[in-house]
Amino acid sequence: MYSESPPPHSLRRLVRCRWESAEPGPKRIVPDGCVDLVAGAGQVFVAGPDTTAWTSVFPPGTRLRGLRFRPGAAAAMLGVGADELRDSRVSLPDLWNRRGAALADEILSGRDLADAMADIATEQAAAPDPVVERMLARLAAESAGILGQGEGEAPAAGQSTHPGVRPSSKADHSAWSPAQPSRSERQARRLFTLAVGYGPATYRRILRLQRAIALAPATATLTELAVAAGYSDQPHLTRECRALTGLTPGAYFAGRLTPPPNPVGAQGNAPSPQ
Repeated sequence: MYSESPPPHSLRRLVRCRWESAEPGPKRIVPDGCVDLVAGAGQVFVAGPDTTAWTSVFPPGTRLRGLRFRPGAAAAMLGVGADELRDSRVSLPDLWNRRGAALADEILSGRDLADAMADIATEQAAAPDPVVERMLARLAAESAGILGQGEGEAPAAGQSTHPGVRPSSKADHSAWSPAQPSRSERQARRLFTLAVGYGPATYRRILRLQRAIALAPATATLTELAVAAGYSDQPHLTRECRALTGLTPGAYFAGRLTPPPNPVGAQGNAPSPQ
């Protein structure tokens, strides 16, 4: 059982959702570009941004609750670069010492995670960096296939508008161009890595995988899924799926695709003789 609910209005710029789960046993978690604060089984910890799958090994029936930060927002809330949390699980006491231990006790005693983080956000005046927000928005729009050759422009004649098709190199470059003239492209990339946990290229790969996961239920074959999600071909999907999930697409997407029904008269579904 897994469910999500919206965060309080005061945290919506920083937090994507609250969630709860009853763990069925070991579960594969794939990268999603986010950082989570998780409570359960007698511990409170931060799950950093992942670059490959990891396996949750809580015993069956373990109840967890979590707060999922928006990409780029966790660093402002937690006071540590997201790149320092990459591929890691760090207990709140280890992250914040005595204050973290006290807050963990409150959370394990029933305090709402969002309520606890709202106090932290107020104290720190936490807010995502506007340069990073602009880069994230640009990359998300690119992943959805809704950008043309420039921000806000329609695609040029002959340019593909298929969802997930990668825009031109000009659009790629502007995805991490700094919002202020005083910020160089190198500085903008560094800000992005500190806030998100890895650079724009890795984040783009993760967005593309998440797009494939979202499109799978409406897709019949892996070849179609590769095209729809923006991979160059099925071997590209295979390489990326192995790297990010640890499984082949055939194994990871088993049961997720929706093959079309056999046409009437096809083998195995032929009409009975009259």
